[in-house]
Amino acid sequence: MRLSRPRKLALVAVALLAVGLAGRAAAETTPAPKTQAVAPAVKATAKPKKKPAPRTKANAKAKAVAHRTPIGPGGSKMITGSRGVALTFDDGPDPVQTPALLKLLKQQKVHATFCLVGKNVHRHPELVRQIVAGGHTLCNHTWSHDLRLGKRTAAQIRADLARTNAEIRKAAPTAKIKFFRAPGGNFTPGVVAIARSMGMSSLYWRVDPRDWEHPEGETDAQHRWRVIQRVQRNTHDGAIVLSHDYAQPDTIAAYRTLLPWLKKRHQLVGLQ
Repeated sequence: MRLSRPRKLALVAVALLAVGLAGRAAAETTPAPKTQAVAPAVKATAKPKKKPAPRTKANAKAKAVAHRTPIGPGGSKMITGSRGVALTFDDGPDPVQTPALLKLLKQQKVHATFCLVGKNVHRHPELVRQIVAGGHTLCNHTWSHDLRLGKRTAAQIRADLARTNAEIRKAAPTAKIKFFRAPGGNFTPGVVAIARSMGMSSLYWRVDPRDWEHPEGETDAQHRWRVIQRVQRNTHDGAIVLSHDYAQPDTIAAYRTLLPWLKKRHQLVGLQ
């Protein structure tokens, strides 16, 4: 059967409409293509932390000792390193006070350290020999008690210490000089290093009764009592005590009281 032209056009329109509807349905039921997931940024791996040193009794003790061990100016020595207390006497030898002190120390069976000034050694070499004969320790205290030694050049510092040592050894050839004390305690790292290179440890102190200080109006009795009180109040195990024998008769008198008192409470040792 032949279709008329209008009818053919109508059929074509219907067919096209059907195809369009079918394509739309397909589009609606077909899932959208999956987008490729972006990988998350990779975090930089943290460096593994170093494991702390194992806690042992030895490590804990070493840290505790390091924490409480005092160090003097320039790295000088403030304590004996043991429970023993060390007495040190500066600026001698003195022709009157040093023999009196040596007699007192012998009576109490105590060894001390004498920090000697070169000029005084030159004047009284026999006293250096008495100090050594008594079993006491020697310490270099510069040639002329130079309070500004740390400001000198390295060559000047070395020459001063060498000259003092030579004078001490001239008086007592076999004497060992293991220590150096800067006048006024004015240590610097340079002075300490030079003394060390010459075989001497730098010796500071823990207790200073300031026995060399004589305030105006202070009587001899008051001075002695002040020295006694300061030493008794401040001396603890391991302390290095600073005093002076040169031109200090009240100091010697104070130690007539202090030596028996200290011996009852501490072990008095000579520095080695």
